Amino acid sequence: MGTWRGLRVAFIAGSLFMILAIIVYWDDVRGFNLYPLQDPKHEWPHSDSYPQTTTAGPSLTPPSTSKAVTTTTTSTTSAVPTTTTTTSSTTPEEKEEEEEEEEEEEGKETQEQRKVETREDEEKETSSASVYNREQEARKQKVMDVCSGKDSEEFPGRTRPFEQIPNRELDHLIVDDTHQIIYCYVPKVACTNWKRVMVVLSQSLISPSSGKPYTDPEAVPPDLVHNSSLHLTFAKFWRHYGSLSRHLMALKLQHYTKFLFVRDPFVRLISAFRNKFGRPNEDFYRQFGSVMLRRYGNVSGSLPETAAEAFAAGIKPTFQQFITYLLDPETEKESIFNEHWRQVYRLCHPCQVKYDFIGRLETLETDAEHLLKLLEVDHLLHFPSGARNRTAASWERDWFAQIPINMRRELYKLYEPDFELFGYPKPDSVLHK
Repeated sequence: MGTWRGLRVAFIAGSLFMILAIIVYWDDVRGFNLYPLQDPKHEWPHSDSYPQTTTAGPSLTPPSTSKAVTTTTTSTTSAVPTTTTTTSSTTPEEKEEEEEEEEEEEGKETQEQRKVETREDEEKETSSASVYNREQEARKQKVMDVCSGKDSEEFPGRTRPFEQIPNRELDHLIVDDTHQIIYCYVPKVACTNWKRVMVVLSQSLISPSSGKPYTDPEAVPPDLVHNSSLHLTFAKFWRHYGSLSRHLMALKLQHYTKFLFVRDPFVRLISAFRNKFGRPNEDFYRQFGSVMLRRYGNVSGSLPETAAEAFAAGIKPTFQQFITYLLDPETEKESIFNEHWRQVYRLCHPCQVKYDFIGRLETLETDAEHLLKLLEVDHLLHFPSGARNRTAASWERDWFAQIPINMRRELYKLYEPDFELFGYPKPDSVLHK
């Protein structure tokens, strides 16, 4: 027993000696210090947070109470490393994460704002389209009411079936089979530009510069679009289809989109007079101007042979002579009214043709935009933006000031169906002194 006890004591003493030797060794190489408070280089910083310090050799790290710790270490060639510690609220990684989160939040807010703006734009567009559709329905309903005899007096051709309309009276209905469109053109109601649109859609005119059909209505020469050979009209169907022509007309009227544009009837007359008789026009001078001058102008002797000579001599029809010509029963006994002053109901037959769209010159830009969308061709072309006809409704009183009141009232009766059909108010300021 005594021997075993001696061995245990020796073993314990040896172990303690080894532990002490290890401690002394580490203390010599400054890897460990039994007395940290006596070495200022190993003091903990007096701060509420505890930064982590990294040195060239192993070290002890005190517990940290915050995630917001940043450590910077600078090594030198001396045996003792120099350690610099900086403290900030966040680490670079956390800052980057916060910035990304902020950007993401801003992006979400921007997207939400865009969605709100898009919804508002869509609601406005829907509301605007709804208002416009109601306006269109009102225009078409007005035509139906007048044609039914409910809202107006009788007028020629109101109850006539389409089949009884002579072919020669269908020459204003232009057909585009490619896009399934029928356009009834009314002279002095933007018909030049709408014919340019129809020429582009039907590809019926080749551009000399490109050798290909025109693709831009504005590039189509205005004087060429009135060449009747460019347009397929109902009046030509007999020549093309013979006995099947009326059947084909009925099918196309049923399935194609049909439209026309109208205008205040009296303003249209003023525009026609200004355009055809307010400046030299040889054709209209020979066919109509000279007739007016001989019948109502009290011109003695022979008239100048040309419009240029007549205008140079100060001889030209007056607006009153033009109105007298329109009211003279003999005028239509000789020939039907020229298309520039023929009533719209006689050009386009709205009581026989159920139009899908009725545009007005007074709202041309808006109507054109909606119509091209309805026709599903707004991606192909734009309506020409040329100069508007400058004849204004406000001019009516001035133009009719020299016309006797009884003639004004007769003229209104002549064009009353157009006023009624297309919802234009009765021009009381013209019809009453």
